[in-house]
Amino acid sequence: MTTAVAPNHIGPLRTIQHGLTLSARSVRKIRKNPEQLIDVTLQPILMLVMFTYLFGGAIGGGDRDAYLQLLLPGVMVQTTLFASLGIGVALCTDISKGVFDRFRSLPIARSAPLLGAVFGDVIRYATSLIIMLVFGMILGFRIHTDPLSAVLDLLLMIAFGLCLCWVSVLVGMLVKSPQAVPGALIAFILPLTFASNVFVPTSTLPGWLQAFTDVNPVTLLTEVNRGLLNGGPVSGPLFGALAWMVGFVVVFYPLAMRAYRRRVS
Repeated sequence: MTTAVAPNHIGPLRTIQHGLTLSARSVRKIRKNPEQLIDVTLQPILMLVMFTYLFGGAIGGGDRDAYLQLLLPGVMVQTTLFASLGIGVALCTDISKGVFDRFRSLPIARSAPLLGAVFGDVIRYATSLIIMLVFGMILGFRIHTDPLSAVLDLLLMIAFGLCLCWVSVLVGMLVKSPQAVPGALIAFILPLTFASNVFVPTSTLPGWLQAFTDVNPVTLLTEVNRGLLNGGPVSGPLFGALAWMVGFVVVFYPLAMRAYRRRVS
């Protein structure tokens, strides 16, 4: 019995095609086990309720409705950050169980399993963002722009998640245990989230911290969200956010691929 071996040279288009084919595996896993989405649906709702009703009166000067308008676009960014944890855990689990050994016997691009997992994560990002937006509107959040701006905002958040998730992929390839992935990534995510303008205006922070906050990708994405949903300037923070998104891919994609090849070799 012969074992299928991937061709030595597979073009980018074929690699993407292989990745999209394997992404169906991630979708089937979610369909069979929808509880996998609990972390990206329940956690954002709890954060929104907690900050709106427990801290909103103090932070928002007593106007919880106004604070909700400020808060929800930022929590959408935070939700995308935490949703990226899942792919690192899933990939580390698959490798530990030998799933990727079976992939190596298929005539596909070596990077296709990673790309398939990343493409499949679109479901997680879209589900969490839509549920949060709908729940926010139940609480009283209102879109003050137009439906097209809201759709563009959701697409931008999904694109941000796809760029950011390569950090999670890298960690999933480096650590030995799936249980270690969330701890390593939270140490990266929490400073980005809380040293930003998600929960409080940047002007209330100490001067030394504002220098970091102003260039923080979470701050820039939050400003874009607020502009697209509440109205306001978008182009300035958008260019900065796109630069960060490109940077995440340029830096962490090759590192993740190198770590992946070493892990499965």
